[in-house]
Amino acid sequence: MPYQQVVTKTKLMADGFNEARALRVVEIMRDFQSLQHRIAEYSPNPSPEEYFEEGYQVLRQCRAQAAAILAAPFPLDLSQIAGGSGEQEKRHLQRIIIDASARRFQVKKIYLRAVAAVRWLNTRNAILQGVQANQGHAAQLQQANNTLHNELAAITDARIIDDFRNADTRAGYWLQDDPSRTTILEWIRSYSD
Repeated sequence: MPYQQVVTKTKLMADGFNEARALRVVEIMRDFQSLQHRIAEYSPNPSPEEYFEEGYQVLRQCRAQAAAILAAPFPLDLSQIAGGSGEQEKRHLQRIIIDASARRFQVKKIYLRAVAAVRWLNTRNAILQGVQANQGHAAQLQQANNTLHNELAAITDARIIDDFRNADTRAGYWLQDDPSRTTILEWIRSYSD
């Protein structure tokens, strides 16, 4: 829905912030969309011998997870917005903010994993320099795998939430209804089953 339509449809406000909530949804979904596009750009073509190498597996997993999040429907409960009062619209927008924040969080985590896998791929290519992997490459390739493991382990929920909060604060976004890390993780757990 274009920004103009979102703002126009939120003129009746329960507490004076529905327009800000609608704009916040747009901001969060813009981040989500940008991350989805970046993940989609990562489509390496490994040789049959390399297909099951860890970094390639991580990239395939990231692309599949990102597609699944994109395809997941919004858990809409029409009873919460029936009647269209300002207060009902407020609750509905707050729920959309939680859902959008959870999706953005999940996709950011996937994106960071994909970036680590691409670094692994670039390192691997630099080591191999176009030749087939052999015993002489074993130590360097193992180090690349270890680096990948360390980078994946460093991707934490707290880091992602802090990165978003800092970036959103620097951008001057309205964050009053942004959910906590606990709320995001509970939302993901309740709607991923």
